[in-house]
Amino acid sequence: MTNDDAVTNDLAARVIARARHTATTLGTAESLTGGGVAHALTGVPGASTVVRGGIVSYATQVKASVLGVDSRLLAERGAVDPDVALAMARGARRVLGCALAVATTGVAGPDPADGKPVGTVFVATTGPRGERVRELALSGSRTQIRSDTVAAALQAVLDTLEDPPS
Repeated sequence: MTNDDAVTNDLAARVIARARHTATTLGTAESLTGGGVAHALTGVPGASTVVRGGIVSYATQVKASVLGVDSRLLAERGAVDPDVALAMARGARRVLGCALAVATTGVAGPDPADGKPVGTVFVATTGPRGERVRELALSGSRTQIRSDTVAAALQAVLDTLEDPPS
């Protein structure tokens, strides 16, 4: 197990423990991470009590048809956009019937996409405590960017679960 794996596993375990404690159901909508966030969460014993599911929407068409991301938004800005990330999270919440959803979209490389450089990533969360989008500027290999995005998404969920209600 690499250090990255240990960090991801620890974050996932903390997310599941907190979600179970707060009885918060979870869902994912993933593009560049290809199901990595859902994989990390469902690797934790007891995850089945809170994880509703995950949607891998790697193709732009799937973002629109399954998650309900506005086709005009996708055409105008591309998939690597903060509003697209938020729309993906909203779509996952709706489709999966979960209380809290997280979405990932970005450019892992090796080439730029949608006019954005490699390492540009957006992680969005939406739930009863509000909505947030984080922009990340990551570096490293494609594998490292994807791994760092999974960890960032898990941290975003944990932060949301640990925030006091407003």
